[in-house]
Amino acid sequence: MTMDEEKEDIFSSMALPVILQPVLESLEEKDTAVAQTLMASLEKVENQHPGFCYDLLKIVINRAGIQNEIQWSECYLRLEAVNTSTDLHSNRSEVEFRNFNKAAVALKKILSKIPDEISDRKKFLDTIKDIANAIKSLLDAVNIVTQCYIKDQAADKQQVEQRKREFVRYSKKFSTTLKDFFRENEKTKVYVSANFLIHQTNLIMKIVKEVC
Repeated sequence: MTMDEEKEDIFSSMALPVILQPVLESLEEKDTAVAQTLMASLEKVENQHPGFCYDLLKIVINRAGIQNEIQWSECYLRLEAVNTSTDLHSNRSEVEFRNFNKAAVALKKILSKIPDEISDRKKFLDTIKDIANAIKSLLDAVNIVTQCYIKDQAADKQQVEQRKREFVRYSKKFSTTLKDFFRENEKTKVYVSANFLIHQTNLIMKIVKEVC
């Protein structure tokens, strides 16, 4: 899979949780029943036809004639900055799970700041340090919850370890992209790589919620 194909695949996966779900959660304040019905319908269609929500968004944007004005990789990051959905959070009450939720959210929020800080070298270097610390904090939090609370010590543990390996792989890709940025000053690649890392964080949150 090429980087462009991988980017489209991840943007497709993130369309519902990052763009549409927060909008519908806001709608719940006005009409809970309608918002929940729409969300259930979108989830059903997305499960049966992966990528439907992303295709729907692109059709709306194309009909509005603003497709050339949308920079998807930057848009996703900026929307993550205001995303308050807790759908992927672990519902367990133990302090270890609360710390895990906080670590995951913190990493995504720091990554979402990139578009606003990438043009200021000093701020961006500070943000890169914060990202590195947040990555370590999340991995530490994953290790703690899985060591203490994982249900099935064989199959479930293997799933978590696989997700961690993928997360680390994309963390290293992000680091390489940053090095390239300081040589080439190509912002879009940084935005795309940051979205990849947010997606991997979401996948870790999802598997922890499922198996712990």
